[in-house]
Amino acid sequence: MWTKIGEEIAQATGKDFEIVDHQSIGGGCINQAYLISNNQEQYFVKLNRANLVEMFAAEAKGLSEIATTAAIKVPIPICWGITGDQSYLVLEYLDLTDDATPKNWNQMGRDLATMHRHKISSNRQFGWHTDNTIGSTPQINTWEDNWATFFTNHRIGYQLQLAQSNGGKFPRATELIAKIPKLLANYRPKPSLIHGDLWSGNVSFTTAGVPVIFDPATYWGDREVDVAMAALFGGFPNAFFQGYADVYPLDPDYSTRKILYDLYHILNHHNLFGGNYQGQANNMIDRLLW
Repeated sequence: MWTKIGEEIAQATGKDFEIVDHQSIGGGCINQAYLISNNQEQYFVKLNRANLVEMFAAEAKGLSEIATTAAIKVPIPICWGITGDQSYLVLEYLDLTDDATPKNWNQMGRDLATMHRHKISSNRQFGWHTDNTIGSTPQINTWEDNWATFFTNHRIGYQLQLAQSNGGKFPRATELIAKIPKLLANYRPKPSLIHGDLWSGNVSFTTAGVPVIFDPATYWGDREVDVAMAALFGGFPNAFFQGYADVYPLDPDYSTRKILYDLYHILNHHNLFGGNYQGQANNMIDRLLW
């Protein structure tokens, strides 16, 4: 396996690369992760089952699209594919640290806002050119001209369908689906390239203090979905939100939409992990329907 991956790196970079060392490192709850080296250069490698190669392909394409904005740093994808019963994704290795200052966090907010200001290069609106995943859950990115339609059908509606097919109980689901277009009726966001899964486990900083984002669930959507998630699951420091607001202030009605946008991730966590997320999701649905 490692010989094949080394050969693919060499082909992608145009430089010989023979792996002489590979060390298992933290890779989250979905993938295995390794640091590989030829004693001169290092790369970060993710591994999973062979049938999940398209998940890695979509991740690589998302990182590449974010990189084209030149707004915020991401690990550059090198190559991906299948070897034996494993799929793999090779990324640029970045020496990261969680020891960040308020200034570093402020810069991350500013960088993300700059990315969100990047304009779409086609006449498309909301979606992406391929489906991808949010965690390990499929994420449908079919293009829509209307944001309310996109978020109703491809975000909340899809997650509720998955949850109910797995035995989840959401008594007011139909009522919520009918109300989402009304909640978003007078809101016309500009399409922004978003990270899509922006929680603390998917951001870090280089040892020089440069903000880095990774593990994206990229698509073109309302920028507020990223800001909302950044305040979920413990949340980012205030310096991040201040930096963001300095570059791209939020709409005054953001607080109501935040509940709706966070519901997507709570439903996804219910689908992935079960537990108390069903109750949390139903409480959020009640708040949206009061």
